[in-house]
Amino acid sequence: MESPSRSVPGAQAIARAARLLRLVTASGADGAALQDLARSADLTRSTTHRLLSALKAEGLVDRDAESTRWMPGPELFLMGSAAAARYDVTALARDIVRSLAVKTEESAFFSVRRADETVCLLREEGSFPIRSFVLSEGVRFPLGVASAGLAILAFLPDHDVDAYLERHPELESSWGRAHGDTPLRTRLAETKERGYAVNPGLIVEGSWGMGAAVFDRSGRPEWALSLTGVEFRFGHDRIAELGRTLLAHAHQLSARIASVRR
Repeated sequence: MESPSRSVPGAQAIARAARLLRLVTASGADGAALQDLARSADLTRSTTHRLLSALKAEGLVDRDAESTRWMPGPELFLMGSAAAARYDVTALARDIVRSLAVKTEESAFFSVRRADETVCLLREEGSFPIRSFVLSEGVRFPLGVASAGLAILAFLPDHDVDAYLERHPELESSWGRAHGDTPLRTRLAETKERGYAVNPGLIVEGSWGMGAAVFDRSGRPEWALSLTGVEFRFGHDRIAELGRTLLAHAHQLSARIASVRR
């Protein structure tokens, strides 16, 4: 089957520009340096600068005059506002994420599945003074890496999981041996059995995470709630307690989404 970049004129340039847009939006309020964007997008500096300049001319990205870092542009806000009416469920999730943070005292998050990644949409700080900063709004992770993506991937149909792992043999080299096919499948099975995912510091040492899938009306895991915190807060007994709280909030949000998005 011919790839889109070859079968559709201009598709390669659009794909590259879209990749840069995702990287810029994932960089957060501080923006991203040209060199970092070029490396992450696997492009030369000159190609990256040319594409970013074209995106800037359309208002899709902006460049800070002092730091020279690239940031999301005003047109993205307008486009996002228009799309929100169809795709955004953060208004439904906000009070549930806040409740999760209050009850657990840990940082709580709401993420959405976007193709083979999760994107963090909401972050709510807990009251415990020591926090983990692995995740914030706009940050993306491949499915199966952070706890939110692990929870989502675990509840996808087996054939979807197989296809995903076939598409992404680089997970182990990019994220460590724990993300190789066999150990990842083991963690997926454990997640499905207990109902929630546990990430024991596999992204950043000492920073633990837990995640529970949130389902749409058809029963597909399209979102996730998650918690992050420092390792000593995730002892065996407390993990079970946090898991019950996480699942209760995820069930509440799934029911709310199903009742509203008809």
